[in-house]
Amino acid sequence: MMTFLQRGQAAVQSRNLVEAAGWFEKAVAENPKDGQAKACLGQTLCWLGRREQGIAHLRQSGQLLLKKARKSRDISLLLGLAEQLQFWNDYRGSLELLKQAVQIDGSKVRGFQLLALAHSRLNENKPALSAARKAVRLAPHSGVLQILLATLETDDRQYEEAKRRLEKVLTGFPTPEEKFRAHKELARVLDKLETYEQVFGHLRAAGDVAGLLPEVKKQDAALVPTLIKTNTLGFTRELLERWSCAGLPRDESRKLVFIVGFMRSGTTLTQEVLDSHPDVFVADETDLIVTLRNELHRMAGTAGTTPELLENIDIPGVTHLRRFYWERARGRFGEKIDRRPVFVDKTTMNTIDLGLINCLFPDAKVVFVMRDPRDVCLSCFMQTMAPTPSTVHVLQWERTAAFYAEVMEWWMCIRSRMTMDFYELRYEDAVFRFEESFRKVFDFVGLDWDPSVAEFHKRVAGKYVNSPSHGQVAQPLYTSSVGRWKHYEAEFAPISKMLEPFVTAFGYER
Repeated sequence: MMTFLQRGQAAVQSRNLVEAAGWFEKAVAENPKDGQAKACLGQTLCWLGRREQGIAHLRQSGQLLLKKARKSRDISLLLGLAEQLQFWNDYRGSLELLKQAVQIDGSKVRGFQLLALAHSRLNENKPALSAARKAVRLAPHSGVLQILLATLETDDRQYEEAKRRLEKVLTGFPTPEEKFRAHKELARVLDKLETYEQVFGHLRAAGDVAGLLPEVKKQDAALVPTLIKTNTLGFTRELLERWSCAGLPRDESRKLVFIVGFMRSGTTLTQEVLDSHPDVFVADETDLIVTLRNELHRMAGTAGTTPELLENIDIPGVTHLRRFYWERARGRFGEKIDRRPVFVDKTTMNTIDLGLINCLFPDAKVVFVMRDPRDVCLSCFMQTMAPTPSTVHVLQWERTAAFYAEVMEWWMCIRSRMTMDFYELRYEDAVFRFEESFRKVFDFVGLDWDPSVAEFHKRVAGKYVNSPSHGQVAQPLYTSSVGRWKHYEAEFAPISKMLEPFVTAFGYER
């Protein structure tokens, strides 16, 4: 006869996560000290969108596995759980387990590698460097670890050491992934060393090998361009106005704000400043809107574009989708979202879904963050980002500019049709005129100015920020990223015509 745990695992194999969670709950109730059952329940709850509960069970599992590891001296299960916690962005919980795991057994390379990653994502650079060095001492021939250490050395301004390390990786026999990462990181180091003439050679080399990476291959590169085309055609002013004055249930006790823009435009800076206000809760790069779009398509039960499906739903359908969004938000973050009057959903590429957002949340507000298009494209091309249907478009230089143009054309189209209030914040204004710029943002959101938000960078230390710029927002404001494109002016010749309309429209100097 199958145990509750086995039945839960069978349900997972059948992709019935709701049933699996039920069996795992019974397994935990039967044996509360079964770390494996708690881990299975935690993982399943996370997949179901109940992340706050799921992580609580994963952490409890960690404590049970830790007790066993102290007796057996085997930390393999503990490391697996720490990796799961990192997958769900609980780097603090992972860190606490890893600190103890490497004390139990300091011979496991993976332990120090995960420890370095946890410290790094929490903006704890010195401990991250120390852990990475220990990992490299245990496995000196690992290209992955050498690149990790070089990345941390760059963050610590040890540029020459990082350069030598990366060049050594590239002169060996790197895998495609190691080659990609090494070229990207070496470009970043050379930029810091102001050896600008060598940077693009490495960026293009990284782009050449990117197509070989499995994670890149499995992305649907046509997804976002197709969405932009169908949304441009489908989200008419008439559709966007449909529920603006309708009898939708309004929550007067809470305001909903979306921060959007384009990658590397300053959305993370904006989120961290807002998050420093005591009346604001920020949801950082979530799938709330993507999941909401999926729910709309599930409800419809028929094929069709998002605008087409919205044309055919009624007020109860809209009400359901609004409630669905908040239920997912509570599952992700818990009841604490109800304790602050402003909920900020910062997911940069929600720009693509502004039509859907406007239809379902006409009472929400939008902060659109813009930056000099040339600096945006340069920063995107230089940055190493996790492969997604959006980021696969910034692996080649010309495609980066073309994709930026597609998204900005959509913004210029939708902003003239939206019924939601929106505010355009320029990154450069935020940097050079911080208080003046953000006073306007807080006024737009409906909050009083709080001078403590100027210390936003101090709050980031020890905090997980779900963005490639997590380390940058842990520093006081700096101006070196403004006009950075001028170091590479010659490289803009093939893309200048694509960017020129937006340079002009957004008021930047040619």
